[in-house]
Amino acid sequence: MDSFLFQGSVFLLAAVIAVPLAARLGLGSVLGYLLAGLVIGPGLGLVVDTADIQHFAEFGVVMMLFIIGLELEPRALWDMRHRLIGLGGLQILLTTSAILAGGLALGLAWQTALAVGLALALSSTAIVLQTLNEKNLMQTNGGRSAFSVLLTQDIAVIPMLVIFPLLSVTLFVSPADFLAKQGDSHAADAHHATMSLVEGLPGWAAALVTLGVIAAIILAGVYGARPLFRYIHAARLPEMFTAVALLIVIGIAFLMMLVGLSPALGTFLAGVVLANSEFRHELESDVEPFKGLLLGLFFITVGAGIDIDSLLAEPFVILGLALAVILIKGVILYGLGRAFGLRKRGLWLFTLGLAQAGEFGFVLVSFGQQQNVFPEALGGRMLLVIAMTMLITPLLFLFFDYLNKGFSRVAEGAEPEDTIDEEGPVLIAGIGRFGQIVNRLVRSAGHRTVVLDHDIKTIQLMRRFGVKGFFGDPTRPELLHAAGIESARVLVAALDDPKATTKLVAYARRIRPDIHIVARARDRTHVYALYQAGANDIVREMFDSSLRAGRYVLENVGMSEFEAAIAEETFYHHDRKTIQELAQLWDPSVPPGENAAYIARSKELERELEAELYTALIERGKQDAA
Repeated sequence: MDSFLFQGSVFLLAAVIAVPLAARLGLGSVLGYLLAGLVIGPGLGLVVDTADIQHFAEFGVVMMLFIIGLELEPRALWDMRHRLIGLGGLQILLTTSAILAGGLALGLAWQTALAVGLALALSSTAIVLQTLNEKNLMQTNGGRSAFSVLLTQDIAVIPMLVIFPLLSVTLFVSPADFLAKQGDSHAADAHHATMSLVEGLPGWAAALVTLGVIAAIILAGVYGARPLFRYIHAARLPEMFTAVALLIVIGIAFLMMLVGLSPALGTFLAGVVLANSEFRHELESDVEPFKGLLLGLFFITVGAGIDIDSLLAEPFVILGLALAVILIKGVILYGLGRAFGLRKRGLWLFTLGLAQAGEFGFVLVSFGQQQNVFPEALGGRMLLVIAMTMLITPLLFLFFDYLNKGFSRVAEGAEPEDTIDEEGPVLIAGIGRFGQIVNRLVRSAGHRTVVLDHDIKTIQLMRRFGVKGFFGDPTRPELLHAAGIESARVLVAALDDPKATTKLVAYARRIRPDIHIVARARDRTHVYALYQAGANDIVREMFDSSLRAGRYVLENVGMSEFEAAIAEETFYHHDRKTIQELAQLWDPSVPPGENAAYIARSKELERELEAELYTALIERGKQDAA
């Protein structure tokens, strides 16, 4: 226990010191974690054996993929199929082939060279996704393409684990040693037989059990999640939501391990199934803190596990091999990115972001050593090369930032959120150019407001002009509760990000069915999404200004001011009616240009508008004549 507490204290102290410092220097949190691990491991010798902790910390990757699945609807996953199969599959195939050729040129047996290629073809899901999320690059073309490749790689780990025993090379050991090793392996398998649902089954039976487990996860997510969450909600104990969120992640990870599949893949699938659940945001909020801490712990163990003695024994060889891996993968990724339509910053993000080897490479190398695929010396050298490529990756992202100055935003996690010490009847989320006007009008009329915004610079600027606001992410449930959403009469959702606005509206409507929600919409499609999320009044940010500009045009092409005003008012009321009708026909899974019913009704409403305008102007002419 003393040793456990000591190691826990060392890990947390290293993270608290190194990560904020790295973030302030613009290096990113991942490099901070890796450097912290280097210091407490090879540097000071405070941590020696990180294997057990690393297995625990790998749950950070599992939770991260669960959260990503929650944000990715099944329709979006289907839309990614070409990137998953084409881009991801070709990346693995071409990288494995290139490294296989290099291994053969260096004199390796073809089985060993193939195993090396498979292990090094994988990239680091943990580092890449964490960095993309920090820099708000996940929704860019390069970010989505990188995610597709990473997801394909996670799926590919399963057949790789099946292939590796077939690549066993017995020339490295004597026949007696090999038979003894096989006997030990069988004994170990027998010892763990109770922890597998497919051990000893014929291939067809194992496949049926595996498919059954996957189907059970999907069916439980579709039909069992809502009753479970309603049951937990009835207890009115917030910690129970956290408990059930952890139960879902850990339970599904355990089930996937029982059938020999990737836990990360299983939890990602569960997240996708639950993406349409009304409890999605609550799940995400509960799992997020654990994900962040465990991912940080994982990165620290990678840094602490680097064998400095072996690295110093042949530094140029290890560094040269690491750079060669990055160069080979980079060239292949660049070519594939161009072939799949990526250009400029998206292409460079895709290339530099995936050029490293990954954490699953550690798993495959260790498994390969057990299966006699790699000799001990080669396996140790590969572990060092993989770790070095992961250590270089944050520097590649910094190089990407240098190439794209002004493109990436520094993560705001280094700034502490404000403590909210007041409540008001009007809660305004977002104090940009839209929210500012709303706030000024409401306050000047004598009503108190509580302003939230996730941009610290905007909050600080507003305070200089005497407008008090609170820094924090308005989509976080705990922040909304602290701001008094339970007692507020009106919520103004005025965030710049349309997805964040929709997320905020949906959550607020679920916990406060009686609150009046005024929401800012980017465009007509966003209006429909907000309508379905439960907003009462939806204001398109450019609609009123465009309508006024149109009235000025009419006044200068022959209409009187009064006639132009009638046309403006008629258009305004007709558009409100149009939005309400078309919202019923809008399907988020079908593009508007492919929705036949939506298109037909839009054309009918446009003809009705022309008739209404004509009738209104005729009636006005009759009144003038009278």
